[in-house]
Amino acid sequence: MFDKTCKNLLVRGVNWIGDSVMTLPALRALRKAMPETKISLLIKPWVTPIFENNPNIDEIITYNDEFNSFTGKLKLSRMLSKNKFCSSILFQNAFDAALITFLAGIKERAGYNRDGRGFLITTVVPVPENEKKVHQINYYLNLLEKIGINTGYSDPYIYLALDERLHARDILKDLKRPILGINPGATYGSAKRWLPERFSEIANWFIKDTSGSVVIFGGDNEVDIAQEIDKNILENKLFLAGKTSLRELIPLISECDVFVTNDSGPLHIAYAVKTPLVAIFGSTDPKLTGPPPEMSDNGGDKYVVVTPDLPCSPCFGRTCKNNDMRCMYAITSDDIYFEIKRVLPCNIAVFFDRDGTLCKDTGYLNKYDDFDIFKDINSINLLKQKGFKLIGISNQSGIARGKVNEEFVKEVNNIFVKQYGFDDFYYCPHHPDDHCPCRKPEPDMLLKARVKHGIDLKKSYVVGDKEADMLLARAVGAKSILVLTGESKESDNADFVAKDLKEAVNWILENEKSY
Repeated sequence: MFDKTCKNLLVRGVNWIGDSVMTLPALRALRKAMPETKISLLIKPWVTPIFENNPNIDEIITYNDEFNSFTGKLKLSRMLSKNKFCSSILFQNAFDAALITFLAGIKERAGYNRDGRGFLITTVVPVPENEKKVHQINYYLNLLEKIGINTGYSDPYIYLALDERLHARDILKDLKRPILGINPGATYGSAKRWLPERFSEIANWFIKDTSGSVVIFGGDNEVDIAQEIDKNILENKLFLAGKTSLRELIPLISECDVFVTNDSGPLHIAYAVKTPLVAIFGSTDPKLTGPPPEMSDNGGDKYVVVTPDLPCSPCFGRTCKNNDMRCMYAITSDDIYFEIKRVLPCNIAVFFDRDGTLCKDTGYLNKYDDFDIFKDINSINLLKQKGFKLIGISNQSGIARGKVNEEFVKEVNNIFVKQYGFDDFYYCPHHPDDHCPCRKPEPDMLLKARVKHGIDLKKSYVVGDKEADMLLARAVGAKSILVLTGESKESDNADFVAKDLKEAVNWILENEKSY
């Protein structure tokens, strides 16, 4: 069984963008199981942007082209040996991953028994018998489970700095919203690419119906395809194919209101930043590499997959063996546009912090005797009457610290749902040291609410008493209101400062009149 006392661990990551995204839950599980361990990730340079700013990784080691030859592999192995790793986990299936770690003298090497490498691995894990039915995310989690590391599913999440989000928003600032992002390429082969003329058709329909805009994405090798689409879109468009790095692409996709894509790396980026998406699958199987089914099970039905109803699909071919691309022709523009309209967020929400905003902040609220709801709470009924969604968002680290019972938190939150008309109430139970994606000012709670409730974040509001609430609003492009009933008394990031909840509500209603 794998030695979890190891304090210096090397993980051999995978080589493709989409696959890298699908290893993120496994990396988070590793960090949770081994919080004191230094975790180094060995990956190819083109996938490093997926892992930047990720708190579950302590070091990224790039597997550069200079290491591709046999002498290069020896050089890389010598370099790794100097790091004195005590163990390694091989997410990559290749023989090369086992060879490199063996040559580096890493005592423990855990990985799947495939590609003829079993004799180089010390902790050998059999390939799952149902491999062709297991989603790739669960394939990596299964590896950890089999070597004795407890795992649980978590959504893939790509960490972005606020500056990155603001820079992407600035690039798109002249476009009318809503924004439809289009990714017409697919590196694997032509069998995965929907027809360019149909991408153009849905783009023009979207612009006409919503008065919004379209952004065309693509890699350096996909510029020609993107240009073919671009020339048939008449207005309200931005051509970014071949003009962004991978790291720049990620926040740009997060800023789109809806994203349409073939089965490709950007598809996985889209669900990892929780942008509503429509994914087109023909030759490949979404059960293996599509949006994780757990995300839909958790109320996120905004990650839609469209597949053809044909006996030859999926064939897993790079090109169509029938030479007719019937699977892609079978998916019509109407099919895709219907789903775009279904997943496009259109509701406006007001997000409320809890302690210090809706009720008195007592430090760690853990008993009803200290639960004191502010007297102007009923003013939020005016928002409900105007059609706003009311969503609670609260950091509750007291749960992780052992100071607050989680069931009590749920009970208190449910009071706002049952008695005051809240549509939902999210909370983060984690310790700040966990660096989880749901603790404010990270925006995961708002992103989950967007896909579950169809919320247009750019038209929404965040009301809170802390700087974290104001930064949260900036992260998603919502307007921020600081209430002076809690911790903070000023903020450079607030759009408005209100003395209490009632004044915050009145400002929102007045602001809406100006539109």
